[in-house]
Amino acid sequence: MTQINQTGSKAHSEEVEIQGHIIDSLILPKVLDEIIGQGGAFEFKKVDIGHARTDPSYARIAVSADTPERLQEILRRIGDHGATPIHLTDAELVEADINGAFPDGFYSTTNQRTEVRRRGQWVPVTNQEMDCGIWVDEKDTTARCVAMSHVQKGTRIVVGHRGVRVTPLERERNSNEFEFMASSVSSEKPKAATVRRIATEMKATRAAGEKILLVAGPALIHTGSVEYVVRLIRSGFVQVLFAGNALASHDIEYALYGTSLGVFVDKGIAADKGHEHHLRAINTIRRLGGIRPAVDAGVLKCGIMYECVRHNVDYVLAGSIRDDGPLPDVITDVLVAQDRMRAALPGVRFCLMIATTLHSIATGNLLPAWVRTVCVDINPATVTKLADRGTFQSIGVVTDVEPFLRSLVHELRGSEYAK
Repeated sequence: MTQINQTGSKAHSEEVEIQGHIIDSLILPKVLDEIIGQGGAFEFKKVDIGHARTDPSYARIAVSADTPERLQEILRRIGDHGATPIHLTDAELVEADINGAFPDGFYSTTNQRTEVRRRGQWVPVTNQEMDCGIWVDEKDTTARCVAMSHVQKGTRIVVGHRGVRVTPLERERNSNEFEFMASSVSSEKPKAATVRRIATEMKATRAAGEKILLVAGPALIHTGSVEYVVRLIRSGFVQVLFAGNALASHDIEYALYGTSLGVFVDKGIAADKGHEHHLRAINTIRRLGGIRPAVDAGVLKCGIMYECVRHNVDYVLAGSIRDDGPLPDVITDVLVAQDRMRAALPGVRFCLMIATTLHSIATGNLLPAWVRTVCVDINPATVTKLADRGTFQSIGVVTDVEPFLRSLVHELRGSEYAK
């Protein structure tokens, strides 16, 4: 079968192959669409379609373009979908010539499983993360993603796309409840069914001994959702927490004064001089030296941060330019904060992002594609932005924070995975 687009015959060509569940996971259509969309053409050389649901498929395709530059661009793009040239070559390595920058032409990583070919062998890339480079050790036995800021002069970095193989995330073979939610963002999805499936996924994650990451914004405090997050932590459904100064400081304000941003959470009315409460809460913690010392001293007796300390939840508080204080635990150097977040990710297989746009996007940029991700926000733009910035595996749920968490805790009742 041959497909030639309107540009006519192509002088430059190369054969590629893709394999796996390329039909039902829509990998093959994506590859063909990229070829045509970039002004190329394709010809099928061999196609083997799996007959059973569990059978993989295989396609060998001749890709052609009118210039070598256009052909290389097409090969680069379809390589992200798992299309690998038939004529294999080792990945090209170039030493970084300065600190903090990649060599020109570096390979820019995706969040999908990646391998590089060295000395005729495929080497898996570890610490998978989008928008990084690939560092290969001197012995060609290991490779890992490396952030631009971590590059040191002399580091061997992969350049170009040859010798790089990407394995796209495939749709799961069994009917997976998570699939139910994998559609366009809408506030009209049946909330009860969606929450039930999220709870099922969280239970499965913990039953497998894997971690759940909670990425949370201060709306959890303002909306009166602290008790539900506390119950999640106590039941063992949160092992890692990513947040900013705002969530922690308002949580501590609520624990000390019963207010959030000076408003009594249980009454919904402003406290006298309540606007001072968040600063007084931060000051209290700063005088004691941090959140854990405040817990140990018996000053901080409840709340999300209290439960994190008591249940050994690994929390990372990343600061911003608008922070008051901040709390002593807040990391104000963004590159240091990134590294602390990266260090907390091994073992995480489910991520629940709630009511925070910037932290959700930042976390999504660090997560490999195989981490199941749910983003919950009242603003549809938050959940769509996350997907638009590359976290395609994210499921968006548009709803209020408090009723969502109340329903989630209800669905998880009776399930305990606390250490």
